[in-house]
Amino acid sequence: MLELTETEFEELVADALDQIPPELADMIDNVVILVEDEPPADAPELLGLYEGTPLTERGDYSGVLPDTVRLFRLPIVRLCETREEVVDEVLVTVVHEIAHHFGIDDDRLHELGWA
Repeated sequence: MLELTETEFEELVADALDQIPPELADMIDNVVILVEDEPPADAPELLGLYEGTPLTERGDYSGVLPDTVRLFRLPIVRLCETREEVVDEVLVTVVHEIAHHFGIDDDRLHELGWA
């Protein structure tokens, strides 16, 4: 298995976030990005997970905890054979989960090539 430390993986996540166009990045509101080693036991196939209220569904939205984007390091690393594949998969996963924050569902992401 490819070796990638948590710090190296977090740097790849930061690089992926930097690739989000500034006009979209500026609209990301009340979201925390976390890196965890493994997904929940009931969903071992997940590479990432968005938990929260998408921007398109927010009405009276005050006094709530931040939305969370979780990226699961070890499943992504296990899926990839090279560091370049990890870089690509991290970017796809970051974009995919941030898109959920904007209210884009899995079907549409698949159509766009980000699933």
